[in-house]
Amino acid sequence: MTASTDSVAQWREPGFVHAFITLALIIGVISTGLFILQTSLHSLLLISLIIASVSAYLLGHDFYSIRGAMNAGISGALTAIYIFILIGVLIAAFIHSGTLATLIYYGIEFVSPALFLPAGLILCSLMSLATGTSWGTVGTIGVVLMGIGTTMGVPAPLVAGMVISGACFGDKMSPVSDTTNLAAMSSRVDLYAHIRSMLYTAGPAYALSLIIFSLLGLKYAENQLPVEQLAVMQNALQNTFSINVLTLLPLAVMLGLSIARVAPEPSMMLASAVAVLLAVVMQGQSLTSVLNSLYSGGNIRTGLESIDSLLGRGGILAMMWTLSLSLIALALGGILERGRFLRVLIHGIVGRIRRASTLVATTILACFLGNMTMGEAYMSILLSGQLFSDAYDQKKVDRRVLSRSLEDGATLTTALIPWTTGGAFFASTLGVAVIEYAPWALLNWLSPLIAIAFVVLGIGLFGKKAPVERHEEASSAVRL
Repeated sequence: MTASTDSVAQWREPGFVHAFITLALIIGVISTGLFILQTSLHSLLLISLIIASVSAYLLGHDFYSIRGAMNAGISGALTAIYIFILIGVLIAAFIHSGTLATLIYYGIEFVSPALFLPAGLILCSLMSLATGTSWGTVGTIGVVLMGIGTTMGVPAPLVAGMVISGACFGDKMSPVSDTTNLAAMSSRVDLYAHIRSMLYTAGPAYALSLIIFSLLGLKYAENQLPVEQLAVMQNALQNTFSINVLTLLPLAVMLGLSIARVAPEPSMMLASAVAVLLAVVMQGQSLTSVLNSLYSGGNIRTGLESIDSLLGRGGILAMMWTLSLSLIALALGGILERGRFLRVLIHGIVGRIRRASTLVATTILACFLGNMTMGEAYMSILLSGQLFSDAYDQKKVDRRVLSRSLEDGATLTTALIPWTTGGAFFASTLGVAVIEYAPWALLNWLSPLIAIAFVVLGIGLFGKKAPVERHEEASSAVRL
C-alpha cells in the first residue's frame, strides 16, 4: 500500500508533445495494421495497449497504477458488457421462438425493393426512438431487415448502413437513451432542450439520408425475386415454424418495458424468457435445445441456405469476439484517461481557439478522437463535456450547442470506428464489416459534417449564451 501511495505522488502530467506522440502512435498502429497490413484488430489494440502503458510508465506510473487504470476503464463500461451478452441471448431466443421467422415471413410479403430502404430507415428510427437503444434495434429488427434486403438483391453493406442510420437517429433523439441523457447531464442542459437543439443538425441529416436512400431504392426496384422463389422461402419458414402473431409477443414485451423506462437488462431478460417459453410451447422444441442455443446460437435448418444463415445467428458465443475486442479497447481507454493524455491535448488546443465556430468543430473532432482512442462514446461524452464547458461559457456560446456537439461527435461516430464497442457490435450482429457499411451509414457522418458547416455559417448557435439549465431528467435506465 505504501509503495502504491508513493508512486501516486510521483505521477507527472504529460506535456503536449508527449501526449500527441502517444496518441499519434496508437492511431498510426491501428490505421496501418487495419488498412494496409489487414491485421487482426485484437492484435493491433494489444500493441496500442503496450504503447500506452510504456508512455504512462515514463510519466511515473508503476505496474499497479497502470493495471488499476485498465481495470477502471473496463469497470466504467460494465453495463455495455452485460448488454453484449444479453443481446446474444435475445437474438437466439427470438430465433427459436419464431419471432424473427414471423417478421421475415410478413416482411417478404409486404416490402418491395423500391421502398425497402426508406421504409426500413423509418422503421428502425421509430423502434429506436421508442426503446432508446440502437443496439437493441440493430440486434432485432436490424437482423430481420438484413435477411429481407439481401434476399431482394440489395447489397448487404447498403442495408446495414440504412439500419444503423435509422437506429442511431432514434437513439440520439430518444429521451430514454443513455447517451442522450449523458450528453445533457455532462453539459448541464435540460434534457428536452438538448433534444430540440439536436434537431438543428440531426433533422437535416435525417431528411437528406431519407432522400438518398429513397433514390438508391429505385435502383433496385427491378430486383424483386420471382413470386415462386418468395413462395419457396415462405413455405420453408412455415414448415419450420408456427407463423403466428403470438410469436411477436417477446418483441412487444421488450418494446413495452423500454417505453416504460425499464432498464434494458431486465427488459431483455424478460423478453428472452417469454421467447424461450414460446419456443417450447408453440414451436415444439425441447427446453434443453433452446437453453443450449442461448449460448451457442440458433441452429435452425429450413433447407434454404439464405434463411439458415440468418437463423444461425445469436448466442453468447457469437458475442465473444466483440466482447474481447471491447475489453482491450476499454483497458486502453482507461490508461489514456488515467495518464491524462487526451485532456492535455484538448487543453492545449482550446487555449488557441478564438472563434465560436472553431470551438464547436473542435468539440466534435475531440469526441471523434476520444472514440478512436478510448473505444466507446461514454468516456468521450463525459470527458469532453467536462473539458469544454468553461470554454463555451467564455465564448458566450449556449451550452445546448455543447450538448448537441457531444452527440454529433461521440454518439454518431462510434459506429464508424471498427474497434469501438458500437462499431464492433454492429459489425458482428449484422455480419458486415465497419469499413464496408460506413460509407452507407449516411446519418452518422452527415450529421457531424452538417453541424460543422452550420456553425461556420452561424446557424444554430442560439446567439448569446442562455442561462445554464439544471438537468433534472436523470434517467435511471441505461440504454445503448
